Amino acid sequence: QVQLVESGGGLVQAGGSLRLSCTASGSIFSINAMAWYRQAPGEQRELVAVITSGGTTNYADSVKGRFTISRDNAKNTVYLQMNSLKPEDTAVYYCNADISRIGRPVNYNYWGQGTQVTVSS
Repeated sequence: QVQLVESGGGLVQAGGSLRLSCTASGSIFSINAMAWYRQAPGEQRELVAVITSGGTTNYADSVKGRFTISRDNAKNTVYLQMNSLKPEDTAVYYCNADISRIGRPVNYNYWGQGTQVTVSS
């Protein structure tokens, strides 16, 4: 079984910072791309940032220059450093990982449980 566990969410003032983390555990053969999504109330889930197994990153235009995604392969962990936070960043943030499991022929996407980020004015 594979599990993704998130931490780091909370309440911050506009202009502040938060660092989210998500660690994968279980019967993992390899982890390919890892990503962060977010979903605000009444909105569709959107891709925030993605990082490949080789370290290549991509970001939504709304967070470029403010957010940084990184990963620690030895810890099976992906991070999202969020700076200069704005009220419109308020959402539930979900990590996602494309994982090859031991004994399985294909990859599969796994989701974290979500962590709330609230940015006040």
